[in-house]
Amino acid sequence: MADISNPQSQWEFSCDLEVDYGSDENASMVYAALAVDKELQPDKVKRLMTVSNGKLSVHFEATEARFLRASYSAFVDVLTLATKTIEEFGEGMEL
Repeated sequence: MADISNPQSQWEFSCDLEVDYGSDENASMVYAALAVDKELQPDKVKRLMTVSNGKLSVHFEATEARFLRASYSAFVDVLTLATKTIEEFGEGMEL
């Protein structure tokens, strides 16, 4: 039975990731590219992304460690691709 007195109790596992892109412009480009991919199981995993001071910050929460691990791993794969794209095609971008 669910604990209705604490609605956040299901989100037991969490982690944070922060990547410094050196500018809000580059961080925002990566944010925009990744924001379109929603979580496949939003009832089991939540992801919150923000951009501030040239950094992309991502907070993950999940109901189980395996969902957190799978979501984080898949996200890092596409984050790596987006970062490499900016490195390759961004104006004078060096990370």
